[in-house]
Amino acid sequence: MKFPAILCLVPTLMFAAPRAEHVFIVSIDGAKPSVVAESEMPTLKKMVAEGAVTWQASTIFPSKTLPSHTSMLTGVGPDKHQILWNDFSPIRGFVKVPTIFSLLRATDTQAITGMFVCKQKFRHLWLKDTLNIFDFGGPQTSAPVAGSPEIESDKKPAQMEAKNASAWIKENKPKLAFIHFADPDTAGHKSGWGSPEQKEALKVTDQALWQVWQSIQEAGIADTSVIIVTADHGGHDKNPRPKHPRRHAHPLGRLGKRRQKSHHPHRPRHHLRHRRHRPLAPRCATTSRIRRQARDFCV
Repeated sequence: MKFPAILCLVPTLMFAAPRAEHVFIVSIDGAKPSVVAESEMPTLKKMVAEGAVTWQASTIFPSKTLPSHTSMLTGVGPDKHQILWNDFSPIRGFVKVPTIFSLLRATDTQAITGMFVCKQKFRHLWLKDTLNIFDFGGPQTSAPVAGSPEIESDKKPAQMEAKNASAWIKENKPKLAFIHFADPDTAGHKSGWGSPEQKEALKVTDQALWQVWQSIQEAGIADTSVIIVTADHGGHDKNPRPKHPRRHAHPLGRLGKRRQKSHHPHRPRHHLRHRRHRPLAPRCATTSRIRRQARDFCV
């Protein structure tokens, strides 16, 4: 499935030595490219202008938050990772395939890694000994957490997770971090994709993105870091239909020190072009690149 995407990277090196030392993946939940284009997002648009950008990518089917992010962070489709549900369901256990954090820890057991998420369901991706921190409104312990409607409806604000992530980044200078912002998805489900409320949520999320970007610079690691900005899906109306093509649209971007010059978003360069995959087992557009960076660039 094709859909628009943005790809960005903060000063780093992806295709030649020296390798990137720090990788940051930022997922803006429900960020539909056409709505992003109409929203006040100066930080993201600065990254787009200065980085390598494409508006063509592929997500999984159905493009739901947990299955999509699982593909994003494992590199395989739902047929392999078997995360087919989209809520926090502790009885189902954890993802059964390696994540990018697993790949990194396999090559560097001392690598500092972290996840900062706005939805509790991401606990399904927290494999043992793969994270230094799992933050959901604050650092969490690995003790079992019972599922409940209250937990499922509890979504942390992007500004909160950005603040937590920024402080941790400046102190720890991680090799790999994943940061999730849910505000646009929440607003889209409540008020509709492209609504004034969702555009305001994207504006607020852009401010959160600025906090993260600023923290990387203040940590003194901008020249050796890469930021990938993407999303799990787009949306249509208030309750996106999984088969609706507009739901499969999302941004993908990278900003880097030795990036190729930014290009027209509808004519991606060959190295950013993403292949079509089997309908039931596609790899998320960001996934193979993220896995390679975790394995090959964070060493």
